[in-house]
Amino acid sequence: MRIGVPKEIKTHEYRVGLTPASVRELVHRGHAVVVEHRAGDGIGYPDAAYLQAGATVADAAAVFAAADLVVKVKEPQPSEFGLLRPGQVLFTYLHLAPDRRQTEALVQSGCIAIAYETVTDSRGGLPLLAPMSEVAGRMSVQVGAHCLEKEQGGAGILLGGVPGVAPATVTILGGGVVGTNAARVAAGMGARVTVLDRSLPRLAALDDLFAGRVRTVYATLDSIEKHVIEADLVVGAVLVPGAAAPRLVGRDLLAAMRRGAVVVDVAIDQGGCFETSRPTTHADPTYVEEGVVHYCVTNMPGAVARTSAFALNNATLPFVLALADKGWAGALAEDPHLRAGLNVHRGRITCAAVAHDLGLPHVPAEDVLAQP
Repeated sequence: MRIGVPKEIKTHEYRVGLTPASVRELVHRGHAVVVEHRAGDGIGYPDAAYLQAGATVADAAAVFAAADLVVKVKEPQPSEFGLLRPGQVLFTYLHLAPDRRQTEALVQSGCIAIAYETVTDSRGGLPLLAPMSEVAGRMSVQVGAHCLEKEQGGAGILLGGVPGVAPATVTILGGGVVGTNAARVAAGMGARVTVLDRSLPRLAALDDLFAGRVRTVYATLDSIEKHVIEADLVVGAVLVPGAAAPRLVGRDLLAAMRRGAVVVDVAIDQGGCFETSRPTTHADPTYVEEGVVHYCVTNMPGAVARTSAFALNNATLPFVLALADKGWAGALAEDPHLRAGLNVHRGRITCAAVAHDLGLPHVPAEDVLAQP
């Protein structure tokens, strides 16, 4: 199979779909890989490293034109929509539920779009989302602490405090992968941390993990309101796989927060869990609304591109190899977990959550794969 790896063009996105080590694995199995010129610069790999691994190097148009399978990191940008063609397989993060424009573009292209974020595993997890959720969770506290500095618009609070001065209060909405990693870093920095979730087993697991260093609270309207109002930093870490994120914090509640408090909305890829959230970029990451600093960057892990690219490749490579070795139809037919990643197939939406949130028709993946 011919695999194409474009250079990411989203603002300040430096990750790359395949590292040279991943390219070498594919070439060893007899596949051809074409990588866009300078695609690996952001993680410290020049074109020479890809050539040594067995790839060829070309411009963006040539990469898309040659590829049967396009492996990216972020969703295609508007300038890339026209480069997709019918029957071409796109394997990347898509986050379609809050993005009608991209969804319609993929439908119109006739491509076969498989989303990292809806691929599942036998334990009910999301193995291709997890590594970036780990990165984003840890980064959320790092950037939140920075935003609390006075010159960033924050209240001028040191997250861990000092002897004689109380540390910051951190509230984390959601106890999944993002929330767990955010709690780990916040607690490690000395903050007072509370995690809210609606899963009692998850809260019990967090209580065992942190051995009392993090408070766990069952999420209700009352408890969310109480802990958001008290917080200096709130991390939005909720996820409904494939669907738009629930809006947990309305404008009225946000307005009741302390002036100079910070919210970091890690759920922004799926639309965000704060009513006042809107997507931002690494070039212009924050804004202030109702006196609260908002950090809503849609590709947070792109700031630590080398770590993120290696972590992502560790997770995606087995699936890329399966798609290349067996063909997309064979790989999806054989593996129900990879099949769960199919979001768009030749003009039809196959992810129920995406179709529901956008009010568009849905055709189950099993039905389209059964057709000749």
